[in-house]
Amino acid sequence: MIGVMPNGTPKSNITAFRPTPSKLEAMIRAIAKDSSRVRWRARSHEAHAVSQMEWRDITDRMMFDVLRTGMLKGDIEPGKYPGEWKAKMCKQVKGQREVGVVTIVVREQWLFVKTVEWEDVR
Repeated sequence: MIGVMPNGTPKSNITAFRPTPSKLEAMIRAIAKDSSRVRWRARSHEAHAVSQMEWRDITDRMMFDVLRTGMLKGDIEPGKYPGEWKAKMCKQVKGQREVGVVTIVVREQWLFVKTVEWEDVR
């Protein structure tokens, strides 16, 4: 049965199950192996990640290394649209500094990098 949300959009009784942290971490790592499946630039709404990378002196190479070999940190949140999950991958780079990459997994097919940040405050 399908109902209607207060804003008038259809509502399904199907509930999306949140992936376990280990499953989502493995999924992010696998998807990130193919750089063509990772989006973080080119479109205007993606400019935030690019500007933050430049401002914080975090390179593309660092970002991919974090996505491919980092660890999931914090909560897994549902994305804005069905089939999306938002999470942060983190890894120590440049000596003792830790980089965080906030990414959205879209339909288990590709990644949208929302932002990158240094986890330690300096």
